[in-house]
Amino acid sequence: MPDFSPMYSLISLIPLDCLQMRFMQQAMLGMLLLAPMASALGVEVINFRMAFFSDAIGHAAFAGVALGLLLAVPPRVSMPLFGVLVGLGIVAVRRKSSLSADTVIGIAFSAVVAFGLAVVSRAEGIARDMQLFLYGDLLTITEGEITFLSVLFVVLLLFQIAGYNRLLLIALNPVMARSLGIRVALWQYAFAGLLALVVMFSVWAVGVLLVTALLIVPAATARNLARSAGGMFWWALLVGLSSAFAGLVLSAQEWLSTSSGATVILVACCWFALSLVAPRAATRHA
Repeated sequence: MPDFSPMYSLISLIPLDCLQMRFMQQAMLGMLLLAPMASALGVEVINFRMAFFSDAIGHAAFAGVALGLLLAVPPRVSMPLFGVLVGLGIVAVRRKSSLSADTVIGIAFSAVVAFGLAVVSRAEGIARDMQLFLYGDLLTITEGEITFLSVLFVVLLLFQIAGYNRLLLIALNPVMARSLGIRVALWQYAFAGLLALVVMFSVWAVGVLLVTALLIVPAATARNLARSAGGMFWWALLVGLSSAFAGLVLSAQEWLSTSSGATVILVACCWFALSLVAPRAATRHA
């Protein structure tokens, strides 16, 4: 397992008492890895008009956790596996049927939620364990999970370098993308699989109820502030990273003491509110 001590030492240099504790350093490192991945994919989720898709994957976590608890499989193994299967399944059905994307996603959303509720209702004692995944708990992240996040970060970075322009063209006009030799199906499946993995990790941080916000809010804010597709990408990263840092630090203050995941999302929503006001203020002074 990699040694993250140098990263923890860097975080401890920040003159904040809450960041001198190891569990907070682990939470900060995990969030600084997760936030840019969610923000980058959020841009493409908006371009593909797939916000509902990410919500369905997030709720698939609920069913994945329930299934894992029922089968005595660690939930942090069953949850991502089930989420990826659901994501790839949605893309497969969309490609092979004449149904609209919203219809396919709506059916999958209903199925996974109903399945999760059926499992929970059948097994006593599971409901209490499910609360962790409904609300998230970033402060319990382990070094093994940080290692997996680091690997996923590198994979997603390479994926974005190779495929950002391709995905943008597929979102705008898949027929033209196919005519230019882009393997549309391959990129769609790869995007769905990576998105599902990031969503599953986001569930651990902010919970099922807020997972979509972690992807959508930074990207929506970036759309309000950016003047180009590239600018939207970088603005989303800035909003995601700053929200992750500020939200985690604020949640640890004694005068606030709120859920870390919820506070991260609230900071991102403040960014979004500013993005609505800033262009109008700039227009007035122009």
